[in-house]
Amino acid sequence: MGINNVLMSATIGDVYPLSALTNSTASDLIDSICVQHDYFNIKPLWDICLLREEIMPSGLSRSHLPVAFEEIEHTADRALRIYGRNFEELLRHAACGLNHLIGADQAPGATHQTKSIILDADDAEGLLVEWLSELAFWAESEMLVFSKFDLQEVSPTHVKAAVAGGQVTKLERHIKAVTYHNLEIVKTESGLTATVVFDV
Repeated sequence: MGINNVLMSATIGDVYPLSALTNSTASDLIDSICVQHDYFNIKPLWDICLLREEIMPSGLSRSHLPVAFEEIEHTADRALRIYGRNFEELLRHAACGLNHLIGADQAPGATHQTKSIILDADDAEGLLVEWLSELAFWAESEMLVFSKFDLQEVSPTHVKAAVAGGQVTKLERHIKAVTYHNLEIVKTESGLTATVVFDV
């Protein structure tokens, strides 16, 4: 499918008219998916990844819309390019990107579970890898996928978060490792971006 931009689509028209979408409101909607809503309740939005030009608001091009993450082509493994206005948002969007990548399906009647995650690393890139590795560990070992991420303390070398989610019936893809391959968090005009390669 090539590059999958995770954006809002016409499927939310009954909640928020696409014609009224602006850069600011699109960013708020992306954040609401990652924070305020349960990933599994809005999963169909993630499955409609490409926002077609014909349903774009007049005068607003695809390149002007904020993107939480996008799956990019990689030779053998899987890779996500992640975006955020700051490091906290980058971590949150990375978590949402991981959920999208593994393609989890929630188990019927799954018990709601919460956990506290505290991680430290030598630098921001290391912390990003540790964060994704922790979430991938729970998915792989316990089939436990978190859908809400409350980042309480964030610095380039430390994160404390309360996460919530439930067990899933299956994973479409399994993550063997989150790698450091060419990993660099880059400052841009709109914030931060990083490309993370996953060994699958």
